[in-house]
Amino acid sequence: EVQLVESGGGLVQAGGSLRLSCAASGFTFDDYAIGWFRQAPGKEREGVSCISSSDGSTYYADSVKGRFTISSDNAKNTVYLQMNSLKPEDTAVYYCAADSPAYGSSWYCENGMDYWGKGTLVTVSS
Repeated sequence: EVQLVESGGGLVQAGGSLRLSCAASGFTFDDYAIGWFRQAPGKEREGVSCISSSDGSTYYADSVKGRFTISSDNAKNTVYLQMNSLKPEDTAVYYCAADSPAYGSSWYCENGMDYWGKGTLVTVSS
């Protein structure tokens, strides 16, 4: 059974940083597509950053390029999202997601994935 557990959310002032973690189990971590999505109140879900082992690609949404970095520790089955220079518009529930690596990273961030965590709330105050 695939399980994804996010942690690291919280309240931070604009300009600050947070690092989200996603502990994964139930699949071969280095042979998967995995990524971070977010959903703000009243808005559609957005693919923030995704990695796919199908082509080794990494995708970032334009809204976070240069500020957010996705990384993984295969030994710990954990993926991270380092978020710097946070803005109030980054406020959202952030979800970790995973899927079989059939497509490139942009496809997953645009279309979603099969397995989801429960999310962690990030609030950026102005």
